Amino acid sequence: MERRKVGILGATGMVGQRFIQLLNNHPWFEIVWVAASDRSAGKRYDEACKWKLDTPLPPRIAAMTLMPNIPEGTPHGQLPRIIFAALDAAVAHELEPKFAAAGCAVISNSSAFRMTSDVPLVVPEVNADHLALIEGQVWRKDRADDGALGGYIVTNPNCCAIGLVLALAPLQQRFGIEKLFVSTMQAVSGAGYPGVASLDILGNVIPFIKNEEEKLQEEIGKLLGTIAVDHIEMLHAPLSAHCNRVAVIDGHMECVSIKFKTPATYEEILAAWAEFQPLKGIHEGHPLPSAPEQPVEFDESIDRPQPRLDLMRGNGMTTTVGRLRPCNLFDWKFVLLSHNTVRGAAGAAILNAEILAMLGKLDWKPVPALAKAALV
Repeated sequence: MERRKVGILGATGMVGQRFIQLLNNHPWFEIVWVAASDRSAGKRYDEACKWKLDTPLPPRIAAMTLMPNIPEGTPHGQLPRIIFAALDAAVAHELEPKFAAAGCAVISNSSAFRMTSDVPLVVPEVNADHLALIEGQVWRKDRADDGALGGYIVTNPNCCAIGLVLALAPLQQRFGIEKLFVSTMQAVSGAGYPGVASLDILGNVIPFIKNEEEKLQEEIGKLLGTIAVDHIEMLHAPLSAHCNRVAVIDGHMECVSIKFKTPATYEEILAAWAEFQPLKGIHEGHPLPSAPEQPVEFDESIDRPQPRLDLMRGNGMTTTVGRLRPCNLFDWKFVLLSHNTVRGAAGAAILNAEILAMLGKLDWKPVPALAKAALV
């Protein structure tokens, strides 16, 4: 796969830093452009950013000059066609369409456009076929002088929705889902930096995260829905969510109760998870670099998963499930764990970019044969 030039919008924030960490030495993508708000534009990256991750800031990125966070702020010909966006929702709502209109593939971690009818909300193992929606976006249909297809926006879900939908997708495929109850225990890194004040979270649980329950409840319906001509037919399975912030640095845990349309045994549920490998044959000989070998892993220990022990399974891209047992109210209940800033944020967007590259959607030329073959 040719190494493609990419940029990071919102590069100094926690998700922007995670993009840099995961894209450093990526075999398909090379960071050539970083941008931030007006107060940071024009500075060296290492002057503007408080690096908070557990690996060193790459020297090449440290020496980069931060660009303004608008397309016209970059000299002509230097704006990469692939933009990873790590912006707050309000800022993303204003800026992401500008980059799409400038001909960029905007691969967004923001919630701003997740539920827009013609914007794909994607977890590649679950619903890669939803990427067909980009062809109906107004920016994509605008053609440049050379006849190449224009820009578009693709989003990844909320950090809790990603871990949850990976566990749900194989169960929906085999048994159908009638209803769900979910209670989350979400890490402080999900609030960004500086995040939650220490006196609020240490020795405490905060039973409220703004808009989090609403996002989880609506995004699962779109992720597990079916694609129509120009929109997604939502999965009609009611979900009730309780979202809580806990004193853990990284890792979102979720307690799930589920009712199926078709009865399922313990062994059948475990088989559904173990056999769920939808990306394995998507393009023979070209595995996606960020895709875990097993997207869902079951741990049979009575007290797992745990953030301290299981967070980095599959390089942080695997959802770990455990404690599967009968539920007195529904059919079954279980616990899951996912890495909220890797699989739940930057890693999810990078995996979306990898599937887009495999489908020819980063070439700005139609590649119908490959796209059709990969999505069947």
